[in-house]
Amino acid sequence: MAERDSPIYDRLARVPERDWRGAGGIDAVSDGAHEPFVLRGLVEDWPLVAAGRRSAQAARRYLLDHARDRAFTVSIGPPGHDGRLFYDADMAMNFRSGTGKLGDIFAGIDKGEELGDIRTVYLASIDIPAHFEGLDEANPVDLGTRDPLKSIWIGTRTRIAAHNDYPDNLACCAVGRRRFTLFPPDQFRNLYLGPIDNTPAGRAVSMVDFAAPDLAAYPRFVDAMAHAQTVELDPGDAIFIPSMWWHHVEGLADFNILVNYWWRRTPAWLGQPQEALNHAILAIRDLPEEDRAIWRDLFEHYVFGADESVTDHIPEAARSILAPLTPESAGRLRAFLLRTLSR
Repeated sequence: MAERDSPIYDRLARVPERDWRGAGGIDAVSDGAHEPFVLRGLVEDWPLVAAGRRSAQAARRYLLDHARDRAFTVSIGPPGHDGRLFYDADMAMNFRSGTGKLGDIFAGIDKGEELGDIRTVYLASIDIPAHFEGLDEANPVDLGTRDPLKSIWIGTRTRIAAHNDYPDNLACCAVGRRRFTLFPPDQFRNLYLGPIDNTPAGRAVSMVDFAAPDLAAYPRFVDAMAHAQTVELDPGDAIFIPSMWWHHVEGLADFNILVNYWWRRTPAWLGQPQEALNHAILAIRDLPEEDRAIWRDLFEHYVFGADESVTDHIPEAARSILAPLTPESAGRLRAFLLRTLSR
């Protein structure tokens, strides 16, 4: 893997650490948090962490003991791949994706280690309950009343371009080492984002190569780095990444496992903001400038600046979706949108 060779990395701020062992545990330190922080040793007692400390092979055997008999999606880089899962020169993906049994995928990694020819192999965002039996129960995290999505990320040395996620994220380093470089949500302009509909993994990513940033092509990246925080996690450590924070993630060991938990602060029946952005591009962005100005004003009125003045003049029982949404009204709105979008 290429080293980061730019002086802009010399004096990065560190992600702060928090003590999670007091009253309330993770709940107390993460509830309402809008800044990232590190939880050292959070999962150091996991059997998966213990297996990884013995060897990478022991960690893989441990996972195989829990794996369900089903296909796993895997991304594989060509010979000479540097671990950066990204675009090629034609803006297609620089890796191929396929499916296979976990034992066969791990056998390929074993062979590469034996021959000293470790290819880029990456299993990303694998749903734990769907693909493993008993793994979650044997390696628990107490998240209180939250009901998170639980995913595992398995791979050789990788570099994952800076991206963000809508849910809050607790990411636990189980095997190997991870480096995170994080940016506040407002730094998206300085990260030079790529397409939002053609992405390596479903989210728009920074076009900057963090290993060797081209500051002539991406000069504002210097401004992004002035707001960045970084940290390296050892096995057993975890990091909390708030909603919409940008994060560049590197697997630093020859074999790495990360387990993460995603949860929303809003009800699951609310829509996804990214879908609204996509629809706005379809319906509004290419309108004449004077029309866009009208719609900008309407969005401010009904969405971003919505207050009682929007509905005070409407009988309460007749406010429909202008009233605070409920599961029922959200369902009706979703059904209406599906009908209109399918025309």
